[in-house]
Amino acid sequence: METIITLVVLAVAGFWIVSIYNKLVTYKNRFKNAFSQIEVQLKRRYDLIPNLVETAKGYMEHERETLEAVIAARNQAMAGLEAAAKDPTNAGAIKELASAEGILGSAMGRLNVVMEAYPDLKANQNMMQLSEELTSTENRVAFSRQAYNDQVTAYNTFKQTFPPVLFANFFGHEADATLLEFEDSEALQEAPKVAF
Repeated sequence: METIITLVVLAVAGFWIVSIYNKLVTYKNRFKNAFSQIEVQLKRRYDLIPNLVETAKGYMEHERETLEAVIAARNQAMAGLEAAAKDPTNAGAIKELASAEGILGSAMGRLNVVMEAYPDLKANQNMMQLSEELTSTENRVAFSRQAYNDQVTAYNTFKQTFPPVLFANFFGHEADATLLEFEDSEALQEAPKVAF
């Protein structure tokens, strides 16, 4: 009788440990899949940017530096995405992508400010269509990033709770997954400075 009880307890413990392992793998695969959705949207955006710059070139002959900065930032962001796509569990690659995206966002902001000085450019049908597509893509990127961050949070939370925390390292889930934040959170916390 004792042997049967011992075997039942061991079997229950074994199923429980297997369940923890399976959940860790499931959560990790979910956040990796969520990253692939970000990758799709970012690639779409990166493909639109050269078309936008090319359309603007004809109107903005004196803004060559701004246009070149946008293309350079786009290329840097693409390289960051490629590195992060190879291993979405690599915290350094995710942080590098976030940094490159911040630089790209800044360059695109400067481009938008410069475009305001060219009413003919803003009225151009190609420019309006590209701007609309870019805006739509930005919304998709934001949605995909939120879904990714939700999956990362679910994975990290499960991994850090008891009893999974006892087994996570043993099963190869040592490091926490990294959230993807494009904005500079410190800059967002600062009050805007206004001078007259």
